Amino acid sequence: MRTSAWQLSIFIYLPGLALCAVLAAMAMASEYWSGAPVMLVALVLGMIARPGLIAPVTQKGTQMAAKRLLRLGIALLGARITWQDILGLGLTPIVLVCIAVPGTVLIGWGLAKILKQPKTFGLLTGGAVAICGASAALAFAAVLPAGKRHERDTLFTVLAVSALSTVAMIVYPALLRALGFDDPLIGILLGATIHDVAQVVGAGYSVSPQVGDIATYVKLLRVSLLPIAIIATALIYRPPGGTAAVKIPWFAVAFVLIMIGNSLGMIPAPAQSLMIVASQGLLVTAIVALGGKTSLREMSSLGAGGIILVVGETLALLLAAIVFIRFVS
Repeated sequence: MRTSAWQLSIFIYLPGLALCAVLAAMAMASEYWSGAPVMLVALVLGMIARPGLIAPVTQKGTQMAAKRLLRLGIALLGARITWQDILGLGLTPIVLVCIAVPGTVLIGWGLAKILKQPKTFGLLTGGAVAICGASAALAFAAVLPAGKRHERDTLFTVLAVSALSTVAMIVYPALLRALGFDDPLIGILLGATIHDVAQVVGAGYSVSPQVGDIATYVKLLRVSLLPIAIIATALIYRPPGGTAAVKIPWFAVAFVLIMIGNSLGMIPAPAQSLMIVASQGLLVTAIVALGGKTSLREMSSLGAGGIILVVGETLALLLAAIVFIRFVS
């Protein structure tokens, strides 16, 4: 009996995909029961399971999870936001986000040069800090040139921004209250400065429902800039010579189209909920796969420069947001 092409594909990819999915489910269960950051847990589980994830029988599926499932998960992020959410915020957070996001990316680029790190690493970390943490890191990694340290840099960035988001979730609400900001301004600042969506939600609603709502909306405004940043990055890093066609990342285009459809009410509520859940599951599965593909020994070679870079970007974003709200808005 002959084996068809699609059956052969299942045999090739299924073991790795299944292992990544099981580990992703464990990470999401951990978040549900303990509140631990799901991306961080997924990374740790992926690194622990590295021997199994890179074995010959699972390697193809792990690679698919780290690339194709990743991009599909990013595209489905468009179901989280609408233009109505963005326009309802008023002018102050829009101006803040439009200044802070590109400013943070440029700071990352400059700091990378000072710290003798690759400019692509500065762009990767700056984009992750500026927009939406681990999800943005994965999106930028999908369009940046693939060098010998590309996957290691991506994993380091995901790990760093996830850890810093957790610290910020705990520290920022008390810090902003001590600085004398009222609830609406605390909501704007939390949404404008914490990296990952989940930690923004956790920090905001730990203060009050009003702060949680405002913080979530501002965070979604930052997320809405992701496809613009990804397309711009793809144009900057087009093949040399200028003759090759620019490859616009399909997942960024899909993100925009889904967001527009969501804004126009074209996506039924059950489908929207399903897309949001699917996006989370796909991104966590991709993180597991990336964790399995990179060793801690390889990550440690980044040294203090990588840590200083991400922490510097994080503090620069926080300081710029505070100064803007205090003295400009």
